Amino acid sequence: MAAAVAGPVFWRRLLGLLPGRPGLAALLGRLSDRLTRNRDRGRRRSPWLLLAPLLSPTIPQVTSPPCCLCPEGVHRFQWIRNLVPEFGVSSSHVRVLSSPGEFFELMKGQIKVAKRRVVMASLYLGTGPLEQELVDCLESTLEKSLQAKFPSDLKVSILLDFMRGSRGRKNSRTMLLPLLQKFPEQVRVSLFHTPNLRGLLRLLIPERFNETIGLQHIKVYLFDNNVILSGANLSDSYFTNRQDRYVFLQDCPEIADFFTELVDAVGDVSLQLQGDDTVQVVEGMAHPYKGDRAAYCKAANKRVMDVINSARTRQQMLHAQTFHGDSLLTQEDAAAAGDRRPAPDTWIYPLIQMKPFEIQIDEIVTETLLTEAERGARVYLTTGYFNLTQAYMDLVLGTRAEYQILLASPEVNGFFGAKGVAGAIPAAYVHIERQFYREVCSLGQQERVQLQEYWRRDWTFHAKGRFTGTWRPRSPL
Repeated sequence: MAAAVAGPVFWRRLLGLLPGRPGLAALLGRLSDRLTRNRDRGRRRSPWLLLAPLLSPTIPQVTSPPCCLCPEGVHRFQWIRNLVPEFGVSSSHVRVLSSPGEFFELMKGQIKVAKRRVVMASLYLGTGPLEQELVDCLESTLEKSLQAKFPSDLKVSILLDFMRGSRGRKNSRTMLLPLLQKFPEQVRVSLFHTPNLRGLLRLLIPERFNETIGLQHIKVYLFDNNVILSGANLSDSYFTNRQDRYVFLQDCPEIADFFTELVDAVGDVSLQLQGDDTVQVVEGMAHPYKGDRAAYCKAANKRVMDVINSARTRQQMLHAQTFHGDSLLTQEDAAAAGDRRPAPDTWIYPLIQMKPFEIQIDEIVTETLLTEAERGARVYLTTGYFNLTQAYMDLVLGTRAEYQILLASPEVNGFFGAKGVAGAIPAAYVHIERQFYREVCSLGQQERVQLQEYWRRDWTFHAKGRFTGTWRPRSPL
């Protein structure tokens, strides 16, 4: 017991010497937890590891019978539509972008032609010239919309994190204030504040460190009926040399409507930025950190789940009409009726995770998919920061599927080459990686579970999906 306590105390003392390092705080806390239990893990794991799939949460039951009319292959994942809405689109409307520059130019182009809505959700908006260029595009489009019609139909909604968006004198808020002041009827800026940061804790934790308590981390950018799903923030490195994932969904009104409603819902439980740089709560909504926490989280859960459930019901009705109606329209009949979109062959399930509001859909689905992975299946996991939860680690080691895990090499970690202790963060992630790989080897699973590293000169890595660059085997560890 004394050793278990000593580790965290040591890290807390060390962190006291390192103000302004939220990433380091989170990482050292994780390392402390791993180091204090490392010796026990070897004794406990072996006898029970193969029971991990049986000890995981029960797989959600499919409430609808098998569908002989649905496109082949949908049945394997159709249980997910009992949790979130299911969207069927044609693969011809799905485009995967490959570079930050392409992502940046596409966003600017989409803003310039938007007529009805621009919705952007991110952790923060940077303060450099490229970010200003994006804000200038929004201003120009808003001005044109007023010239074409008054009052304008164009609405701009931006959702950011309160703490990250308020960091420093020049920040996301100051970047967006001119838009709010010039177009108060068209622009909404919502700043999500975690309900976990309140009271004395909020007063004592300094800037940057307060961001480790909880964040708004949705990354979606939509323009009329076109949607970009990404992990990229609105910051210069994400527009130039920080590799991420970007999926562009063209002419997908149902998906655009869903994400508009979702961002509106999170916006409603967030603080509203005013033209004088103050913030206000939406009328009738509990305050995220001044009011009763339980009441706020309950109201937020209801607001978000209402969006998810209503969209799920709409999509189930659309599915029934499309594949189970009394008279099924052919593609030619649909085109004649005015719907010229090709038949769906791609299925999209937006997974939501908001643990303070007791919404853990992403967690449930991910654990179920890993539990269900069978011998012969191949699972790809990609992360810029290798730090699996214990539940995920046990599932990877306890199931029979083949795993290819793509990680950031130390050289493409954003802290690589930093001065002081922060420069050791890439090595700390390598330490976690080595611990995991040793367990893989101790179980004789190195052929089944393979680790690979992304490396590209002068770039950093943030992707959780499609990537470009070099695959480099990570061995020996």
